[in-house]
Amino acid sequence: MIKKTIAYFWSLRRQFLKYFAVGISAVILDMGSLIFFKEILGMAPVVAVAVNQILILIFVFTLNKYWSFQDHSLATHRQIVRFLILATFNYFFAVAAMYVFNHRIKFDYRLVRLVSIAAMVSWNFFIYKYWVYAKQPQPTNNGVE
Repeated sequence: MIKKTIAYFWSLRRQFLKYFAVGISAVILDMGSLIFFKEILGMAPVVAVAVNQILILIFVFTLNKYWSFQDHSLATHRQIVRFLILATFNYFFAVAAMYVFNHRIKFDYRLVRLVSIAAMVSWNFFIYKYWVYAKQPQPTNNGVE
């Protein structure tokens, strides 16, 4: 059982590395836009993280669908709905974390954002793989045409 588990995780390494590369580039875009909105435009950190998430969602969905998980199916509507359900959860998690840890406890907003991103990365790969971009069984016509 342990060998099978190790073999399974080893088989996911390339896909995970692509997912991770998308994630790293998203973190750079996320942190850059967050700092831009906060420091240059003067937005409150809670507002800045709320705004920059829209940019990040479009970027992450597109790159993960077509590159990380190599899904070129036409199931995009279903995937977008599932992605947005997960993104909604992640969004409220990120905003709540910023509110609690920056606004209330006064931790640096950049640290709060990095820690919340790390937490989300830990669950998103498997949710993307097995729910958002999961291969759907093709309907069979059972000989009926």
